[in-house]
Amino acid sequence: MTGSDVPPSFRLAYVPGVTPAKWVRIWQERLPGVPLTLVAVAAAEAAGVLRDGGADAGFVRLPVDRTTFSAIPLYTETTVVVVPKDHLVAAADEVSAEDLADDIVLHPLDDTLDWETLPGRPANERPATTEDAIELVAAGVGVLVVPQSLARLHHRRDLTYRPVTDAPESRVALSWPEDATTDLVEDFIGIVRGRTVNSTRGRTTAAPVEPKPSKRAPAGGARRQPAAGKTGKTAGKTSRGGAGGAKGGKRGKPRRRS
Repeated sequence: MTGSDVPPSFRLAYVPGVTPAKWVRIWQERLPGVPLTLVAVAAAEAAGVLRDGGADAGFVRLPVDRTTFSAIPLYTETTVVVVPKDHLVAAADEVSAEDLADDIVLHPLDDTLDWETLPGRPANERPATTEDAIELVAAGVGVLVVPQSLARLHHRRDLTYRPVTDAPESRVALSWPEDATTDLVEDFIGIVRGRTVNSTRGRTTAAPVEPKPSKRAPAGGARRQPAAGKTGKTAGKTSRGGAGGAKGGKRGKPRRRS
């Protein structure tokens, strides 16, 4: 099979915590002939996968290298602290970083938050992954501050989480190599931006609807043509006192002269 004979396809990368199901469903409805393949990647590996052509576009966590990648910011996540259910934090609606000063705050190597100073006390070692850190929280070793989607992804019945009001936040974006903005990438951008199928942008627009002919008379006050077989004043009914009879005249036989 030659390169030109290969059917089109679209590969979409996504980092942990992002749920692309909504956009994938819309893609399948609009472009049923173009299969979409999901590529799960670690947050730290997303840029390399896109740069090396392992995916056409991806949902990533900002920042990205804007000299290489285009990016459309989508949303900002709430940052939460994951704690055992019997922890004092569980009794509060939200906490600050200062409230964690006496806790060991785990800092996994795949942390996605841009900390200037990590709150709490440091652990002896950094867990390799967020999933490993969650296991340590369940074992009572410390607490973990992460974007809310990661707390949900690694949910356990014996753990809970609360918002941290002054922690760094994580922003999710759609990103792709700037020099590889293909037609299919443009189609996916349209879906993510919420464009309808009839949008004037993108390649999935529907054919324009022809306007219906106007029933109004053409400009210039042109008159309607008389019906066949009728011309001039006989083309319609005449009003009394109008064309077709003398003014004030009566119908009937003429009067005799005396």
